[in-house]
Amino acid sequence: METLMGTIQYMVRYWDQIASLTGEHLIMSASAIVIAIAVGVPLAILMTRNQTLAVAIQNVINTIQTIPAISMLLIIMIFLGLGYSTAITALALYSLLPIVQNTYSGLANVDKNMIEAGRGMGMTPLQLLLKVKIPLSLPVILTGIRVASVVAIGTATIATFVGAGGLGEMIMRGIATTDDIKIFAGAIPAVVIVILVDLLMGRIEKRASFRVSTGRAGK
Repeated sequence: METLMGTIQYMVRYWDQIASLTGEHLIMSASAIVIAIAVGVPLAILMTRNQTLAVAIQNVINTIQTIPAISMLLIIMIFLGLGYSTAITALALYSLLPIVQNTYSGLANVDKNMIEAGRGMGMTPLQLLLKVKIPLSLPVILTGIRVASVVAIGTATIATFVGAGGLGEMIMRGIATTDDIKIFAGAIPAVVIVILVDLLMGRIEKRASFRVSTGRAGK
């Protein structure tokens, strides 16, 4: 209880510093997710069109996931140096798996009757993708993005090892000085962000699922 009260007092006293670190944390995480979506969704689309390529891409992404986060940061740092670029690249790589897997699964399992109906209406492959496949698989895709967001925000705490800042910087200060209050002051905002993002994405996901279930997807 004493530690909790001390943490609250510390956060109130240094709110501007914590707010700045929280902003850095959010920017890194959001940038990584945007990059992961921009890369992951097209990769998943390619996977649905070529099974051999799908297996190769899946193996590469699975291999990336086996690399410890600190090791990944150090490897990328060799090429990009210290700073945000290294942290964002590492977070984007770790966020790829759920986005690619869910997008691929969603697109591959779209009702064949809906696809045939689209073809019967004279839709081109691109129109089928944009007006049928993606809208119908959107809930599954959003689930992948939701998981990737939580992963990115949580993993971003180690970005401080490559000089990228974020809430991990406050946590590391606490570890270095064996100060529990500083550790909690950095950890609590990170946990709150994860919970809020998860709740927000959950609501968006449910809305997308409702639109699909009521036949309003793509409208």
